[in-house]
Amino acid sequence: MQFLLLALVAFGGLGLEALLAYCLEPLLYGCGMQDWNTGQMIVHWILTCISWGLVACYAVRDAKKSCGFDLFAEKRPMRHLQWAGIAFSIAVAVIVHYLDWGGLKIVEEFEKKGALLFTFQHIYYAFETVLFLLIIVFAQKAFETWFRHPDIPYGGIICGLTWGFAHTFTKGSLSAGMEGILFGFLMGAAYLFAGRDVRKAYVVLLVMFIL
Repeated sequence: MQFLLLALVAFGGLGLEALLAYCLEPLLYGCGMQDWNTGQMIVHWILTCISWGLVACYAVRDAKKSCGFDLFAEKRPMRHLQWAGIAFSIAVAVIVHYLDWGGLKIVEEFEKKGALLFTFQHIYYAFETVLFLLIIVFAQKAFETWFRHPDIPYGGIICGLTWGFAHTFTKGSLSAGMEGILFGFLMGAAYLFAGRDVRKAYVVLLVMFIL
């Protein structure tokens, strides 16, 4: 249960952005998020990254202190089949994004936002990926302990359901929610393909996220 609670802490950390974007910052700026200028958008991303970083540090430290779970413990070398699974996960993610954006996501975002906003947004993505990874890691550990079967991507299922729910709410679109469920499942599978090595998994998830 402690691991599941830590997964929910990571998910709740993601929700801090909504508190900033819909409650606190509109009071400061006198307008909604859709009307923010470049500087206000960058400040929002910086504040969000700081809050996410603090939540991530707390969760990682508490997992080690309370549960003796070291996320950065050395893992076994990966096999060829695992690398193939990672390549497959990335390929599916790129296809999903391509269909959603009508082109390569990273290119479309650069053209839409320009160099400055693009840079800060991808720093934001880097922090966001940390919390998604923590949801997957802790949920995977919790459900493996309860139900065994370590090859089932429990973490991805939980990540997909939470992310899908959040996207349905924030974007007002059921299709966005379904995409979130699929993408969360893919990321959970990629974590298992990466041998539960958070260093490798983080890089893989970040690539899946930005491409």
